[in-house]
Amino acid sequence: MSARSLGPDDLTTPKPIYVVWETTLRCDHACAHCGSRAGPAARPDELNTEELLEVADALIRLGTREVTLIGGEAYLRGDCTQLIEHLTAGGVRVTMQTGGRGLTKSRVRRLKDAGLAAVGVSIDGLAESHDLLRDSPGSWESAMAAVANAREAGLIVTSNSQINRKNKDELRETAKALRDAGVAVWRAQLTAPMGRAADRPDWLLEPYMILEVIDTLAEIQHWAMEQARAEGVPLERAFHVRLGNNVGYFGPHELLLRSRPGQGESHWQGCSAGKFVMGLESDGTIKGCPSLPTAPYTGGNVRDADIAEVWAEADAITFARTRGTSELWGFCKTCYYAEVCRGGCSFTAHSALGRRGNNPYCYYRANKLRRQGLRERLVKRVAAPGEPYDFGRFEIEVESWSDEPERAPARRLPVIA
Repeated sequence: MSARSLGPDDLTTPKPIYVVWETTLRCDHACAHCGSRAGPAARPDELNTEELLEVADALIRLGTREVTLIGGEAYLRGDCTQLIEHLTAGGVRVTMQTGGRGLTKSRVRRLKDAGLAAVGVSIDGLAESHDLLRDSPGSWESAMAAVANAREAGLIVTSNSQINRKNKDELRETAKALRDAGVAVWRAQLTAPMGRAADRPDWLLEPYMILEVIDTLAEIQHWAMEQARAEGVPLERAFHVRLGNNVGYFGPHELLLRSRPGQGESHWQGCSAGKFVMGLESDGTIKGCPSLPTAPYTGGNVRDADIAEVWAEADAITFARTRGTSELWGFCKTCYYAEVCRGGCSFTAHSALGRRGNNPYCYYRANKLRRQGLRERLVKRVAAPGEPYDFGRFEIEVESWSDEPERAPARRLPVIA
């Protein structure tokens, strides 16, 4: 069985098939929208090399098929290649998500030689907006250079973009730049109100803006397929737009943007945290998803708990496995897609509204409200405390759909428990 192959029983019971592992908070950026508030300093209590390798062995025993290393910047750890080699030897496919600032030709060759299979470079728009969001002049150029370096080394190269008000109007141009650079897959994610992004509510999309964003992404996907046909490229190898877990849900483009060419139709099937996904923080914290806020979603720590037991038993890990619709509230409680969607992305709903079960960033929801002449806004009420993976609290307000929102009378959306 290859590292990425799934066995016949892998999806019949919860198993951490895919693990996103933050190995350090040290970073050569200090991005202004970073959910983990990473920067120049590592956590004071990060796992040492011996502990990393012990965790790697535990993941191999649990049946993990793929590990994505993140930070901070995972490549800033001196034992990064050792960890990649260890995981690869155990049959695990290893990838890396990076800002790319230090992904030089020599470094990427060392990572490739250690067994790294693919790299995802975060590129948040064109140069001006990217550098603003990354709080680092020249960051866009270094990220694009990282794409070129990784491709030259023979790695599969993808790109992630956080979409927000600073870059939503340049999605088409961003897609073209990435396609021209040889990126295989472009993954779109919304900037959620977590970490430093929670401190900048004016950067966050308003919920109704999801309509424009997803319509544009669908337009880009059609364009990419047309380009592939014109060039004689099989659709399976064409530039492909992929929706992240917090870009949703069930609009007219759902199948187009969730399905993978050649692999049949697919749609959003609910939060996968603790089902087939696990997140690990650099101090050993275990979560059901790497993006979940740390405080309410810590299942345990590898230093004092067995990962297999935490995965099997911790409520903070298992919450998405058997839940019905009882925790849904607000619009999501009465939604036509409630049984399947279960409130969309848990981390986005919780970091915005203080609990999961009601997610305003939804195409179906925004479109239904639009037909009623209404739209939703998020209003900041409580500031985030300033810790990694933290959040404050916003409230939903509903207003008349208008080109002049400052004149639209707002009313508080009633909360349905």
